[in-house]
Amino acid sequence: MDFMFGGKYRLEEEIAIGGCGTVFLGVHTVAGKEVAIKLEPAIARNSPLKQESKVYKTLMGGPGVPWIMWSGKHGDYNVMVIDLLGPSLEDLFKMCNRHFTVKTVLQLADQLLSRLEFIHSRDFVHRDVKPANFVMGTDRAEHLVNVIDFGLAKKFRDSKTSAHIPYRQDDHHGVGTSLFASINAHRGIECSRRDDLESLAYMLIYFLRGTLPWRKIKGATVAETWDAIRDKKLEALSVLTVGLPVEFEIFFNYARGLEFEDLPDYVGLRDLFKGLAKKMKIEYDEVYDWTLPPRRTTKRFCEACNARR
Repeated sequence: MDFMFGGKYRLEEEIAIGGCGTVFLGVHTVAGKEVAIKLEPAIARNSPLKQESKVYKTLMGGPGVPWIMWSGKHGDYNVMVIDLLGPSLEDLFKMCNRHFTVKTVLQLADQLLSRLEFIHSRDFVHRDVKPANFVMGTDRAEHLVNVIDFGLAKKFRDSKTSAHIPYRQDDHHGVGTSLFASINAHRGIECSRRDDLESLAYMLIYFLRGTLPWRKIKGATVAETWDAIRDKKLEALSVLTVGLPVEFEIFFNYARGLEFEDLPDYVGLRDLFKGLAKKMKIEYDEVYDWTLPPRRTTKRFCEACNARR
């Protein structure tokens, strides 16, 4: 296999495995810039990676959407080269001992709602909203939340006529990740904007609680796992936000109460959380739980450690 793509992107090492392919670290051989290269065996008639590339090309340039530099077929693989970004929110959550403070969650919620609003404004629903699919930027943009992995994204309305896709339901569970999937997705109902918001609500609760009641549930088959998690979600609805600021309960109930074709009030939801921040005297200063202290403070800390030794 030739490890050079697009004439200038060299494959380096594997960094992640996703539902729509394997992601490698790559480098632009002329500029020396590091990139992410996603590969998928070119064996299926319907290529998730080709579909993902099309979505990126539609959305790139928008806030928090990585740029795609090259895509195409190379030998036995479909290939996509995109910006290399920072760690995912799932990685950072684990690094912070599986707990984020209210301040970090509120700052994330503000950006995450904006990302979904942008994606929806371009007629797509993501359909796999989860911490692993949001990554932080690098360098001067390290505070910026980016959305990735559009392999399951789908148009929910016609770009020309604005006609919404029809409501439908089948006997199979929906798409996405069962831990964060909406209850309607569990029931096999076609996803729309409301489902991305419900998944986001589960994400925020997960960050604050450190887990979700159905996190460790597993069945003998994938279908049984989805069904068991659905049942646990329905059972836990009334207690899911107990002990959290009431704004998170309001957001969760709002998302659950949306109808199939409803346009969410993204601005109102961001204002809801900004109101909580004001009440708690929290400033949106782009400092998160994982943000490193100033260098001078770090140096003093290290010197103190050395002194103890």
